[in-house]
Amino acid sequence: MNDILFLAHRVPFPPNRGDKIRSFNLLMKLASLGRVHVGCLSENEEDRAAAAHIEDVSATHCVVDRTKPLVLAGAQAVLSGKPVSVAAFHSPKLAQWVRNTIENEPIATIVVFSGQMGQYIPEDFTGRVITDLCDVDSAKFEGYAKSGERVWLNAREARLLAAEEERLARRSDATLLISEAEASVLRSRMKAPRRSRLIAMGNGIDAEMFDPAGVAPPPELHSATGPHFVFTGQMNYRPNEAAALWVLEHFLPLARERFPKTRFHVVGREPTPAVKRHSDTPGARIWGEVPDVRPFLAGATCALAPLLIARGVQNKVLEAMAMARPVLLTPAAATGIDATDGEHWMVAPDDPQAMLDRFTQLVAQRGEAERMGQRAREFVLARHGWNARLAPLEALITGEALTAEARNAA
Repeated sequence: MNDILFLAHRVPFPPNRGDKIRSFNLLMKLASLGRVHVGCLSENEEDRAAAAHIEDVSATHCVVDRTKPLVLAGAQAVLSGKPVSVAAFHSPKLAQWVRNTIENEPIATIVVFSGQMGQYIPEDFTGRVITDLCDVDSAKFEGYAKSGERVWLNAREARLLAAEEERLARRSDATLLISEAEASVLRSRMKAPRRSRLIAMGNGIDAEMFDPAGVAPPPELHSATGPHFVFTGQMNYRPNEAAALWVLEHFLPLARERFPKTRFHVVGREPTPAVKRHSDTPGARIWGEVPDVRPFLAGATCALAPLLIARGVQNKVLEAMAMARPVLLTPAAATGIDATDGEHWMVAPDDPQAMLDRFTQLVAQRGEAERMGQRAREFVLARHGWNARLAPLEALITGEALTAEARNAA
């Protein structure tokens, strides 16, 4: 097998947030299949320190600092007619490294992680291209615009990203998406026959790492006498911020009326000022970044995933299920996981009273809630291990899947 060029918009190490978890596992799978050359961008000191890990699994690599201010990226996007999120990840240095690598190494396949990196695929590259879009990001920006948030900017971003996503799908031999729902959204936007296969390849879970056995809750949760629920994630990510604020401002006050000792724990790096302002809200604890989210999940009465806008499969949900916790979530957060309401988790609409009714069930029926958590762990062990989720990748890299499809079509 000839070499693979892997391009990611962030350093895949450490795998401590949703996109990095997926890109890390994708990279490790590719490294097991052949020589991999890795090009990516770094955003902070943690990313730069992680470059040593890339060296361990790659034949060559290039890590470029992403220091472009958002204002500059916006200006470049307006002048070039490109999405801001594409302009923000453009680096002449990385583009030159990609060209040099293709010229000097036997690159047979380019694997692109995230739509921002499609700009680095040379027009004259004749090898195989596989793009992992993860989500249809343009739909997310459409949602922002429809909600009234910076309407002109988000509508522009949605329109231009939709065109870029279609362009990438046509340029690629296979386009991966995190769920069949996301694949259906992209499929519905394709305006003409496509060359690319659209393939749903969901997220997995490291069920050995996220194992409740031997994980002790932090003292504050262990000693609590009332119900406590936990929301985890990167808190400067707008959907997570919006969900946390919805709970803090609408759901938590109702929950404390019914259960006065209820506590809500926001666990995740970089909480925004709007979230931090609720540090004094009765019943709320804004933890920020913690060394390990597993103890918080282990000690929770339930894990909460109250996302109002969501794309693809939520790692936070898989992690909580693997930790054998009952999960209370909105329909948006349930996307792409084929679990059953009332058996593996509880789904409630994004209505505070409806969510309170389901939360009350979990609190009142603790034995059944614990059994639901056990069934949730069994479910993710059987259906969402990374080895099983990435199984189709080898046939795509070797071309066997694409050759078989062409043969069947003939």
